[in-house]
Amino acid sequence: MSKRACLILMAALAASPAAAHVSLETKQATVGASYKAVFTVPHGCAGSPTVRIRVQIPEGVIAVKPMPKAGWNVDVVEGKYANEYDYHGNKLSSGVKEVAWSGGKLLDKHYDEFVMRTVLTDRLKPDTTLYFPVVQECEASVSRWIEIPAEGAGHSHEGKSPAPGVKLLPKP
Repeated sequence: MSKRACLILMAALAASPAAAHVSLETKQATVGASYKAVFTVPHGCAGSPTVRIRVQIPEGVIAVKPMPKAGWNVDVVEGKYANEYDYHGNKLSSGVKEVAWSGGKLLDKHYDEFVMRTVLTDRLKPDTTLYFPVVQECEASVSRWIEIPAEGAGHSHEGKSPAPGVKLLPKP
């Protein structure tokens, strides 16, 4: 391969959406267990600093506890679940539906992580991917990492704005 072809290939890979979106650090988790969701934010929005990250909590994910982050405010939106879930002998019918970190400033040239502890209920279907839509708000624009592949299509990074996903594993 020529030097020029290598440079073109490297530039294409560096610009690909798969390398540029908000993603989950841990790509697999067990149904019916706790899950530490670490959302990695590799950059801002087209050069603009990130000032807010909002994560939608999918149905079947309960006991959400976001980790405080120095220099950022953390807020939660609570609401009713579509189902009722057993959590340590208690019936939960409502809880955290969205987590937002704001007030900080993540420069485009920096990388950061936003963390929450969750429980993946045993009502979630093993051998599927669970998606957490994320909206990344920047000073000059917004990136919506919300695309979820059609059921059965599997996790794809081919979309322009793929939602972060975790593959669900059956209980051992």
